[in-house]
Amino acid sequence: MKLYHLLALLPLIGLTVGMPFANRVTPYIFGMPFILFYIVLWMVLTSGIMAIVFKLDPVNKEEA
Repeated sequence: MKLYHLLALLPLIGLTVGMPFANRVTPYIFGMPFILFYIVLWMVLTSGIMAIVFKLDPVNKEEA
């Protein structure tokens, strides 16, 4: 298993393991309860992480 495969597991770990710790309403961030902000944050981070994994994966660098 390559390092970029482990990088792809970060969103899963962040959302499943971190959810009980983020399960609170206050504080409000950008008008959202903290739990909703936490989920939206991980959605944005997941997009960035998957873009990095795509760039690091050598299969995507092969010519068609």
